[in-house]
Amino acid sequence: MDETYTIRVGDGPGYKLSQKQLADLDLIPSGRNRFHLLYKGKGYLVRVLASDFFKGQYILEIDGREYECTVDTPLDGLIQKMGYAINGPREVNDILAPMPGLLLDIQVEEGQTVEQGEQLLVLEAMKMENIIASPRAGTIKKIHVKKGDTVDKKQVLLEFD
Repeated sequence: MDETYTIRVGDGPGYKLSQKQLADLDLIPSGRNRFHLLYKGKGYLVRVLASDFFKGQYILEIDGREYECTVDTPLDGLIQKMGYAINGPREVNDILAPMPGLLLDIQVEEGQTVEQGEQLLVLEAMKMENIIASPRAGTIKKIHVKKGDTVDKKQVLLEFD
């Protein structure tokens, strides 16, 4: 599988970055959803205004200007090559960690009813805070983790009824 990410700003053509290039970015967290990026000797203030991890869509503010960005992962590319729908209907019963990381926040409780797109968890990975949103409406049956836990890729974080 091609291990590159394609990052598009608006309707632009997209920039391809490898996992190593992403990991090597000089990106330092400076608060909740705030980062300082050093690129080619110039500093940038970056703030994540909105994110939808499952759709790979983000709204970033960089030095006061807003940008709508889309991130296609290596898995998205493989799914598209195989001819499957990336964002088709889902009947998801478990939320799995998409990558290893540190669980910064749990924004739901067992028994709580949630809507599709509602924020469930915040996972820090590769110097980025990732909001994990609900892929569907439902009721939280069980939460398998707690704030501050280190999680592995594909570890079950919570279950739906």
